[in-house]
Amino acid sequence: MIAELKTLIAVCKYGTFASAGEHIGLTQSAVSSQIRRIEETLGFSLFDRTGRSATLNSAGQIVLERAEALCALYAKLGDPPDEQSTQGVLRVGAIASAQSTLVARALEKLRQALPLVRVHVAPGVSLRLMDDLDAGRIDAAVMIRPPFGMPPDMTWQALAREPFVLIVQKDGSNRKDWGELLQSRPFLRYDRVSFGGRMVEGFLRRQGITVNEAIELDEISGLIQLAANGVGVALVPLVEAHLPLPDSIRAVPLGEQTFYREIGLLQRRTRTSSPIVTQFSRCLEEASEAPVGNADARRGASRKDRRRPRA
Repeated sequence: MIAELKTLIAVCKYGTFASAGEHIGLTQSAVSSQIRRIEETLGFSLFDRTGRSATLNSAGQIVLERAEALCALYAKLGDPPDEQSTQGVLRVGAIASAQSTLVARALEKLRQALPLVRVHVAPGVSLRLMDDLDAGRIDAAVMIRPPFGMPPDMTWQALAREPFVLIVQKDGSNRKDWGELLQSRPFLRYDRVSFGGRMVEGFLRRQGITVNEAIELDEISGLIQLAANGVGVALVPLVEAHLPLPDSIRAVPLGEQTFYREIGLLQRRTRTSSPIVTQFSRCLEEASEAPVGNADARRGASRKDRRRPRA
């Protein structure tokens, strides 16, 4: 019955039987059969059906809430049984650029506070991490703030604010006109599927800049290395993981047109927070406020570009 309940959750999330089927790998008829099986087991309808549309009724709303709770509990069946709430497994999703810096420092603090907690860190781009969090596959996600607004059933804790710069190979000219550099050199694009890549695309459109597309990838370290080798130029966030930049690279600031990506912790909104996730949240806050590296290595990324988490 867990499979059927997950299908019900998918239908409510994606709006239609057909759309749910596309996302979970079932045909529309298979989705309909699973929903009908739940209704037959419970003895009442979950949807008000009119023509081709189906709307979740009041009984369905209650069943949906209970289905989400049951699926969340089912996902934790593999956790070691323990009566103490500070023992168990913490499943964290994190973007690549945060894993070796912010997340690593927070996990060090977490181990000191809760040494019996086991932690699994799953990599992924922000959009996928949101889906994993929504599906209950992870407990929290360290990611880029969604550009399309915050889902109502989730909460956001801001941790860091990183300015985008143009990175270019040093060639002796020391040109600072980022607009000219963008249009005259091959462009190394931050993957448009990622939230950061969407921000880059939005910036280019606002500036009315047409670039010479060369390579597109999601790894910031890869973009930096390509630029260092003279393959092209790239717009990337000034991430502490990659500071100081390679000697063959210079970072050209965008001046008044600077835009930022915000890194934070996304959690599901629940009535009772997990003490482990709560402690991890505190550790992330402390890690985000800790000074890292030499100030000169930040190349203009001042402390004002880091924000304390908002309530």
